[in-house]
Amino acid sequence: MAEFAEAGAVVYGVSRDSVESHRKFAAKNDLNMPLLADVDGAMCAAFGVLKEKSMFGKTSIGIERTTFVLAPDGTVAYVFPKVKVEGHARAVLDVVRALASGASGGEAGSGGNGNGAQGPERGV
Repeated sequence: MAEFAEAGAVVYGVSRDSVESHRKFAAKNDLNMPLLADVDGAMCAAFGVLKEKSMFGKTSIGIERTTFVLAPDGTVAYVFPKVKVEGHARAVLDVVRALASGASGGEAGSGGNGNGAQGPERGV
């Protein structure tokens, strides 16, 4: 997390879980970042990450793990859909550093492993 702070980034986690659930999760995993509780799903809906999922023949609405990198003006600069853990933090950090240095572009990241960034197609 220190590298993100050095690059000028602030990192938040968001899920539809309760504040109490987030406290337990943060303590268990020794997290040092704010976790936002979007219990009613308003933020998830606004960012378009609520998706129909199917497991064991049952369908439900769940969150598609997605990372959004916001520009200093608050607009969505990059979107990392269908996030996979391996290599993701580095890919996001590369984008954050590029934004901090004034670079721009539509594609970044590492391609087909779920960590490829997309330009600002999704605006909120």
